[in-house]
Amino acid sequence: MGNEASYPAEMCSHFDQDEIKRLGKRFKKLDLDKSGSLSVEEFLSMPELRYNPLLRRVIDIFDTDGSGEVDFKEFIVGASQFSVKGNEEQKLRFAFNIYDMDKDGYISNGELFQVLRMMVGSNLKDWQLQQLVDKTIIILDRDGDGKISFEEFSAVVRGLEIHKKLVLIV
Repeated sequence: MGNEASYPAEMCSHFDQDEIKRLGKRFKKLDLDKSGSLSVEEFLSMPELRYNPLLRRVIDIFDTDGSGEVDFKEFIVGASQFSVKGNEEQKLRFAFNIYDMDKDGYISNGELFQVLRMMVGSNLKDWQLQQLVDKTIIILDRDGDGKISFEEFSAVVRGLEIHKKLVLIV
């Protein structure tokens, strides 16, 4: 994992050195196999995450190199999005990325369906969920291209002030 203090300041601009040390201790505690990276199973060892239906999506977003695991740098950069010092744009981008599974800059009908399915489980039948997805796309899709852009997403979500709830206290 390396020395927490050795990472460039721009990587951790939302955390001070004490916060980085605390995050480093948390990371080491989670790194059960001492591999220097966190697997899905290691994240699942955290009781507060165990039943989060979007955990795998969060890990996919943190895992910027696509290795399937989150190393310390990715952990810090990912966690910094939830810092109280983080800006609204970063938090909105993170929320958008939960839905933008193929990372093309848009939320398609299929992506919205998949993420909502993760969230609702079997509480809705496919046709009910598809109706919800179709209505959501119709309402949010201002330019009529059949998908939701970051700008369209932000216009609605910004008003809900969800970014104020996406905060990690270190």
